[in-house]
Amino acid sequence: MTVNHANNKIYWHLPGFCVYFYLNQVIIHLMKEFPDRFYDGYEIGSVYGTFPGAIWNGGRAVFGITSSSDMKKIIETYNKLGVPVRFTWTNSALEEKHVSDTYCNLIMEIADNGMNQVLVNTPVLEDYLRKTYPDFKYISSTTKRLTKLEDIRRELDMGGSSVHGKGEDGKGQESSNGYYLVVLDYDLNHDESVLTELSPYAGRIEILVDEICFPGCPKRKQHYLEESLAQLHFDKGTPFDCPNKTKKPAFKECMARPAFIDALEVREYFDKWGYANFKLVGRGLPMEMVVDSYMYYLVKDEYEREIRDKLNRQLTKLGVRR
Repeated sequence: MTVNHANNKIYWHLPGFCVYFYLNQVIIHLMKEFPDRFYDGYEIGSVYGTFPGAIWNGGRAVFGITSSSDMKKIIETYNKLGVPVRFTWTNSALEEKHVSDTYCNLIMEIADNGMNQVLVNTPVLEDYLRKTYPDFKYISSTTKRLTKLEDIRRELDMGGSSVHGKGEDGKGQESSNGYYLVVLDYDLNHDESVLTELSPYAGRIEILVDEICFPGCPKRKQHYLEESLAQLHFDKGTPFDCPNKTKKPAFKECMARPAFIDALEVREYFDKWGYANFKLVGRGLPMEMVVDSYMYYLVKDEYEREIRDKLNRQLTKLGVRR
C-alpha cells in the first residue's frame, strides 16, 4: 500500500522538556542551523515531561519545585522555537480532590496559549482539564495499556470525528472532546496487521520507537501505579522490583529490545502506512542515553560525529554537567 501524504514531514517528540532543557534547546537550534546534517523532513513535534513536584505527573516520579518565572522562561523558549510543550499528566492514582492542586493549575495557566499539549490517562483529571483548559491539545497516553484493536479505534473515534487522516500540518487533528493524538502501546510496534488496520488513522497515532522495557511485561501497569503513588505522596520509597531492571540503561540496550524500531524502519512506517509521529524515551534515564538516541534517529550517519561535537561544545558553554 502506498500512502499519499499531506506533506513529507516526520515529527519527533523529545523527552524531558525541563530536565533536558538545554540539551533540547541545542538540538533544536542545530536542526535549524544545519538542516543538511539531519534527515530530510524531520521536525520536532513537541517536548514532553513535567515540572518537578507536579502531582498530576505520571510515568516517572519527578521531585522538586520550579518557580513560576522559570516555568514561563522554559515554556516560552520552546514555543518561540515553534515547539509545543507537552505535559505528562498521567498519574493513575488521582482522585477528584487532586484536580484543584494549586501548583499544577498554575502550570496550566502559564502554558495556556493555544499551542501546548497534555497527555492524559484518567477520566477524573481529563474531564476537569477539558472544561477548565479547552485550548490545549489532548493526547491519549500509552500508560492506558490499550492493546486491543477495538479499544484503540474507540479512542481514535472519541468525539465522533469522521476524519481519521493527518491534519493539514501532518501532526494530527482533534475533534470536539477527541484526542489530537493517541500513543500506541509499544507491544504493537511490529504487529503489521494492527498497523495496517490503523493506517487510516495514521496521522493521529504516535509510536514510541525505543522503549527500554520488554513487550508484554506483566508488571508494567503496576509500575506506572507505583510511580504515580510516589509522585502523589512525594515519597519514592523502595525501588520498584522491575523484572527488566539492569545495571545502567544504555541506548544499545533499547536497540536489543523486541519493540525497537530502527532508523530505517521509521521511514518505512511513514511511506507504507503514513505514520508520521514518533516518540523517544528519556524521562529518568541518563543524558548520554538520550543524546545517543538523538544522534541515531535525527542525524545523518556521516555527520553524527560533527553534530555530537557541536552539541557537546554548546552544552559545555552552558555549564551542563554530563
